[in-house]
Formats: sequence, structure tokens, C-alpha cells
Amino acid sequence: MNETVASPPAGVLPDHAIARMIARGEIAADAPVEKVQIQPASLDLRLGATAWRVRASFLTGAGHSMEERLADFAMHRIDLTPGAVLETGCVYIVPLLERLALPADVSAAANAKSSTGRLDLFTRLITDRGIEFDQIAAGYAGPLYAEISPRSFSVLVRPGMRLNQIRFRRGDARLDDAELARLHAERRLVDGPAHIQSGLAFSVDLTPRDSAPVGWRARPHSGLIDLDRIGHYPVAEFWDPVHPHGAGGIILDPGAFYILVSRESVHVPPDHAAEMAPYLAMIGEFRVHYAGFFDPGFGHAAAGGAGARGVLEVRCHEAPFALEHGQIVGRLVYERMAARPDRLYGADLGSNYQGQGLKLSKHFRM
Repeated sequence: MNETVASPPAGVLPDHAIARMIARGEIAADAPVEKVQIQPASLDLRLGATAWRVRASFLTGAGHSMEERLADFAMHRIDLTPGAVLETGCVYIVPLLERLALPADVSAAANAKSSTGRLDLFTRLITDRGIEFDQIAAGYAGPLYAEISPRSFSVLVRPGMRLNQIRFRRGDARLDDAELARLHAERRLVDGPAHIQSGLAFSVDLTPRDSAPVGWRARPHSGLIDLDRIGHYPVAEFWDPVHPHGAGGIILDPGAFYILVSRESVHVPPDHAAEMAPYLAMIGEFRVHYAGFFDPGFGHAAAGGAGARGVLEVRCHEAPFALEHGQIVGRLVYERMAARPDRLYGADLGSNYQGQGLKLSKHFRM
């Protein structure tokens, strides 16, 4: 009698599954992958020793390797080994230490790490033969590259620094609105009313609070930030406080970068993961979304949290835009984990942003 072999469960792969992928060589690297890189539902990726300044952002495109495309776009090569400055307004390609040999049923997606997004350090993943940024097809085998474009602050980088992260998925385990509503009814994902529309909507907090700012605006022509220096830089040299008008609201300036915070406190249950996504392009002339992964345990009591607000990385586009208190600006898309991770975001990892409110990146001395 033939026995039926159960298919592996669909969902986001947890830390112990990522460790097994490393052991099998499905994730490999020029230098051994370190334990600290493995997060509850993602893997941090490390910069290699070389960067190329390129004249434009690009995708490799079907049938082309990065090596072929660099022949068209590279301006000069930079050795990162002693430390190198990546300047605002420039675009760089950096080969990463990690490479993949994904199984046929596992795909991946990448995103900037939280501290990267809060520095307005625009970072995207590129693969050979890639037709989309940050998306890796199931079965992909080959190297990985980071496109890096500092927007507000020039940064000093070195090999091994971790600016982006990759999440692995088997199948599609995203919760539809009915499933998300049931999850909220069972576990109360948000501290206020749940506005569910293609995910859990969240709004911006611009309530006047005496002299406390409701956000921060990146100062133009600021100094250099060494990404290895934690709690080092004085806020006033890089950021201006943002205060609302009397009714609660601000006007976003075209081209300016802001750090704001959501009105809602949210959490991610240990058996789920989430990703921040823009709400609708038509709601205004601005973008809310740089670093989008929310790991299992974010803001959750099981990981030492009591709800945490989402930090919003906002850039205004062509026209000034009046942003009002309580305006919906984004949504969290929840996914099932293929299995519960061994460690949760927060208490298990000493995470920098558990229980956060309005908070700049870890590089600043608050």
C-alpha cells in the first residue's frame, strides 16, 4: 500500500527552517552565515567588499546577468574594505556575500532593515535575470546584489554591514480580509477599531502634545553617518522637529523626508508575519514604505511587548500635501508562518524597536 507524503506547509519560513536551508547549501555565502543574521522570519544580508557607482538604477532583465549590465552602467569601482562613503544622490551596486539555490517551491522577497529605512537609505535587492526589484522567483540559483541610493544622508559603509533582509515563502499564505477579521476577533491585532481593507489599515498620529514633536524632518546638507556608530549622533545636527498646526496636521514639503508614527498600536502573533504596504497611490502625493517586514512577536505580549506603533518613513513627491491627523496612510498585510519560530522579535533578540513609539534609527543619541 502506498503512503501519501504530506506536502510541506505553506507560509513564511521561520528561523529554524532558514538554518536548515543554510545547512543544505540552499543559502550559501563567501563567509559563513552568522547566527546573528537569522531573524524570526527573515535573514539579514551582508555587503561584500566591492561597490560600483552606476549612472542609473536598473534591473538586469530576463536573460542578462549583473556582470553584463554593469558593463553598460558602471562608472567606477570602489573598495569597501577600509570603509567607503556612499554619497547622497548617487546610485551604487554592491554584490552581497550571500547567494541562493532555492528549492522549486520556495520563493523570496527582500526589504530594507528598519534602521536602513529610517536613514532614508534607499536599498533594493537585484538578482541575475531579474525583472522586479526585491522579488526572487522560486528555484532561483545565483548571486544577490544590493542597489543602494542614499537620499538624505551620506553614509560610511564597510563589508559585512547588513542593510537589507530576505524573507522566504512556500506558496501563498497571505490572509484575505475575512481571515484577517477572524484573527483580529480572536487576538485583537490593533488597540482601536480594526479597519480592514486588503490588510489592516493604519493611520498617522499628528495630535498636538505640548512642545513634543509629532515627527522629524531630515535636514538638508547634514554630515556623514558611520553606520557602525550606535547612539552616537546628536539629533539636532540631522533632524528638525515637526510640530502640527492647531487641529492636528502638517504640510509635507516636496522632496523632504519625514519620520512619523502610526496612531494605532499593533502586534503580530507568534505564528504570523506581516509586511507594511502603501495604502493607495491616489490618496496623496507621498510615499509611505521603506522598511516593511514585521516579524512574529512584534508588539506581542509573548515577546515582551504590549503593542507597538509603526514608524512611517514618508517622502513627499511633486506637490506640497496636507496630511491630517488620523488619515489612513498604509496597511499591514498578514501572512501565516509555515511554523512558529524558535525566537520572537523583541525579548528573545534584544530588538531595537520593540514597544516603539516615534523613534529615529539606532544611530542617534535621543
